Amino acid sequence: MSDSSILPPARLRPEAELARDALSTPVLSRAAGLARWAGPATRVDAGGGLVEEQLPAAAAELGLTGDDAAAHVSEAWRVAVDTGLVEIVDEEEGTVAAGAELALLTGGSPRDVLEVWLAALETVIGDVSVPDLGGLVDAIAGGEGSGELDLDALDWDPEAEADFLDGVLGNLYLLTVGDESPGQAPVPLPALAASVIVPDDMPEPTDDVLEQVSDAMMRLDDQFRELEPVGLVEYHPVDEALMADAGEEPAAPVDDTDVSRYGMVRLTPLGLYGLRARLLEAGFEAPAVGELADKGADALLDGTAGFPPAAAHAETEQWLARREPLSSARELLAAARGSDEGAPLRRLRCQQALSLVGASAEPALREVLADPELGGLARVWLAENGAADVPPPSEALIFWLTIDTVAAQLAAEGNSEELRSLVEGLARQHGGFFDAAWRVDHPATADVLEAMGRLHPDKKVAKEARKAAFKARSQHGG
Repeated sequence: MSDSSILPPARLRPEAELARDALSTPVLSRAAGLARWAGPATRVDAGGGLVEEQLPAAAAELGLTGDDAAAHVSEAWRVAVDTGLVEIVDEEEGTVAAGAELALLTGGSPRDVLEVWLAALETVIGDVSVPDLGGLVDAIAGGEGSGELDLDALDWDPEAEADFLDGVLGNLYLLTVGDESPGQAPVPLPALAASVIVPDDMPEPTDDVLEQVSDAMMRLDDQFRELEPVGLVEYHPVDEALMADAGEEPAAPVDDTDVSRYGMVRLTPLGLYGLRARLLEAGFEAPAVGELADKGADALLDGTAGFPPAAAHAETEQWLARREPLSSARELLAAARGSDEGAPLRRLRCQQALSLVGASAEPALREVLADPELGGLARVWLAENGAADVPPPSEALIFWLTIDTVAAQLAAEGNSEELRSLVEGLARQHGGFFDAAWRVDHPATADVLEAMGRLHPDKKVAKEARKAAFKARSQHGG
C-alpha cells in the first residue's frame, strides 16, 4: 500500500458514540483512574514510571489483583504520562501532578476525548512491538556489561517489527472498509498473517513460508491480546490446546475446518476510527462516508466513482438529506454531463442518486429529454417511475446509452461476471448489434467494443466485436 493509495471509504460511527467507547476501554479508564489518584506523595523513577513501592497502592486503586496487576498498572501509568493525563512536575524529585488533558475526559468535546484516546493507542501499539522485558534484560547482559541493547543477540529489528504490525493493521483496515456486509465478519488470524507474508504471485506457499506464517500468528496472538484492552479490536485468541497438543507452535491451518481455534480478530468501530486517523497521519487518502455531504454534485459523483455500492449509496443519502429534492436533481444532472473518460461513471452514479430522490425529481428529468448525453438516462428514469407521455428514444439514442452504460460498468467493476452477462445479453438480443454499434458517436465506443470482444465467450461474436472496435477507431481517427 503506497501513501498515494485511495482506500475504500470508512463508515464511521458518530464521534459522541466513539468517545463513549473510548472512555470505557480498560486502558484509558485505568490511565484516567491513576491520574485522579496521583498526588503530591506520588513518586516516579528516572524513566517516568511509578516507583515499585507504589505499585500495590495503584493496583488497589484500580481494583487489580493477580500476577498481571503490576503490568497493567505500569501500562496504565505510561499511557497516563504519554497522553498528558499526568504531568511530571520535577524529574529530579520525581513528583507529578494531574495533566491538562485530564479535564478533557469529562469537560471536553467528543473530539477532545478521541484525541486523548488516539495518543493512548499510539503508546499501546508502540509497546506491543517490543519483546518481553526478560528478553531485553538478557540482551543487555549480552552487551558485555556495557548497558547497551544488543539487538543482534535479541534477534529483534524494531523498525521491521513496527512495519510488520503496521502492515497487518493496514490489511485489517482494508478488509473492514471493503466489507459490504452489515456486520463485519471476524478475520481468521492465519489469513491475516498470510496477507503480509505470502507473496501475491506465489500460487502455493512453500513449507518455509508456512512456517513464517505460523511464527507470525503467534506474534500476532500476543499482540492482539494486548491491543484488545485499548479498544482497537475484538479478539478470539488461539486455542492454547493446539500448542499443548503439538508441544510447539501450531502450524497454519490448510483448510477452514474449525479455523476459529487459530484466532479470529475484528476491528471495532473505535478501532476503525483509530486506524483511519493513523493512515491519514501517514499520508494515505482514507475517505469516510459523509465527507462529501456539504460539497457540490460534481464532487459527489466524482468522489463516489470508486466507492463500493453500499458506501456510494450511504454517501448519496447523506448528500440528498441536506438538499431540496428538485434542485438536487437538477444539480446532479448538470454534473453528469461531459465527454471525458470519467463521464459515463458519473452518469451511472447520477442515475443511482436520482433513484433515491423520488417523484419530485420528474420536472428536472423532463427538462433534459432533448439533451444528447442525458436524454437516455431521463427516459429510463421516467419509465421506471411510471411517468406518462415519455417520448420513445431513437435507435441512435438507444445505442449511445448502451455504450455509455457499458463504459460506466467497465469503469466501476472491470471485467466482472455481471458485465460479462450484460455483454452476452446485448449481443444475443440485438441482431446486427456490432454493425450499428461501431458508428455510435461516443468517446468510449472503441474501448467498449474491445472489451466486449475480450469478455464474450463465443469466439465468433468476440471476433465481430473486435472488428467493430477497429472500425470505430478508424472512424474517429484513433
